[in-house]
Amino acid sequence: MDKLKQSVIDKEEAGNRQSPSAKAIHDSILKEAQAELLRPSSSLFWSGLAAGMSMGFSMITMGLLEAYLPDEPWSILVSRFGYSMGFLIVILGKQQLFTENTLTPVLPLLRQRSTRLLMNVGRLWGVVLGANLLGAFIVAQVSVHSSAFDARMVDEFIKIGEEAFEPAFTTHIIRGIFAGWLIALMVWLMPYSETARVWVIIIVTYVVSLGHFSHVIAGSVEMFTLAAAGVHSWLEVILKFTLPTLVGNIIGGVVLVAALNYAQIKAE
Repeated sequence: MDKLKQSVIDKEEAGNRQSPSAKAIHDSILKEAQAELLRPSSSLFWSGLAAGMSMGFSMITMGLLEAYLPDEPWSILVSRFGYSMGFLIVILGKQQLFTENTLTPVLPLLRQRSTRLLMNVGRLWGVVLGANLLGAFIVAQVSVHSSAFDARMVDEFIKIGEEAFEPAFTTHIIRGIFAGWLIALMVWLMPYSETARVWVIIIVTYVVSLGHFSHVIAGSVEMFTLAAAGVHSWLEVILKFTLPTLVGNIIGGVVLVAALNYAQIKAE
């Protein structure tokens, strides 16, 4: 009897040590997506607004690090860790970020293609994106026009924004694809990350920052700061950065993560 009991325990422990299957990850995200799609627009808006404002801490933390680090070639390797701050707050705080939603609500749509579901996904995307950008706008205005940060810090924010703004329209699309790809992959990795969740967020977003990949919300905080400071016009930052980056993020998240990962488990 004792041997039988021990055998059952050993089998359970072996099962617990196995990596989750792609289908198990898909089903976990699908369940979360179905709950998100049932949320009222007002709840999505406030959560999205909180996320847009929280993403401001990516720019703020990077600016703080760059302001106090020595002017050395290696300092970028440290300051770019600050980019992870906004994502940590948003993801661990369960706030609605648009680029996460290029994967989560798309999975139910791939599984059950219907006009009603498509419209619901469009509602979620529109509300969350608008709220995220409004949050980014608020942070940019406060950063430039309040006494929260001194002139030195504002100059650092502008420097970060100018660096992100510099590439061409098509470059932002390509870099946006990489950013959307990585952020959606991060969401795919989260369900069974358990105690490694924080490290998954930090490592993936650090690569996004270090690679200068364009993220529509984190980058829009920087772009809106440039516009608020009068360095570039609002139309210029939206047309040259926000719009192409949005297109790239959607392609990266929907095509390279949602569609491909759904395809691998479709037959199951």
